[in-house]
Amino acid sequence: MHVGEVMETLIAKAGVLIESLPYIRKFSGKTFVIKYGGQAMVSEELKNSVAQDIVLLKFIGINPIVVHGGGKEITSLMKKTGKKARFINGLRITDKETMEMVEMVLVGKVNKQVVALLNRHGGKAVGLSGKDSNLLLCRKRSPLQTVIDGKEQQVDLGYVGSVTKVNPEVIHTLSRNGYIPVISSVGVSPEGEGLNVNADHVAGELSAALKAEKLIILTDVEGIYSDPENEGTLISSLRRQEVREMVISGEISEGMIPKVEACVRALNNDVSRTHIIDGRISHSMLLEIFTDKGIGTMVK
Repeated sequence: MHVGEVMETLIAKAGVLIESLPYIRKFSGKTFVIKYGGQAMVSEELKNSVAQDIVLLKFIGINPIVVHGGGKEITSLMKKTGKKARFINGLRITDKETMEMVEMVLVGKVNKQVVALLNRHGGKAVGLSGKDSNLLLCRKRSPLQTVIDGKEQQVDLGYVGSVTKVNPEVIHTLSRNGYIPVISSVGVSPEGEGLNVNADHVAGELSAALKAEKLIILTDVEGIYSDPENEGTLISSLRRQEVREMVISGEISEGMIPKVEACVRALNNDVSRTHIIDGRISHSMLLEIFTDKGIGTMVK
């Protein structure tokens, strides 16, 4: 490479930094809740990319709070033990045995893997579940009305929880002291039982309780499509009022439902912006947060 080409490359890099400066200034001291999941938790390259993004956010003065699920890992363990995973509206039907597996996988395995990954990239991450310091107080969800084999039925989800109260003091304490909280989506009932809570819903509730600046949900698609069968119909910006209409029409369905519900919950509690972005793209968070164009779907 000639000297001139080297200089052009360096100037281009400087341009990227200059473009990001207004965003760094705007967001310094603010809290971002990041829902980490999907392919970004599987691919080694993407895992490292996400960890670098999160640690960078911390070093430039933003307070990242990481929420994770681990659905594929849970399903894999269930399969090994001969249990079949069943879902209604993106929520896993969870009997007592399955709940034990959920806690084993989310709290005992995945949480520690995410913490170790962030620490390896220079962060100071600390793992929590909703049981720690009663962070996520929950109640069992009521049975859901759904259509099975053409008949409308009520389905009991079992040990599936809805968050009734967030006690965020432990998160504030950790963030203030330079740590990155990493939270697994296991809540606790008033009786002390573990409950399986959808990680998107946890991220939405935490965003609301923390009055976060942003909720960022990493997923395995580019964002929300007006036609789910056509990737050319990506919606770059969506108003929360439109979300319910799209759920009713079926344009938003299955696993995307909890994601948009989390966004609406956050927005209704003064979170400034919510983003559903493609976690399959390396450094997708930085592209969304610190560039003028951004990627994915912003729900506002």
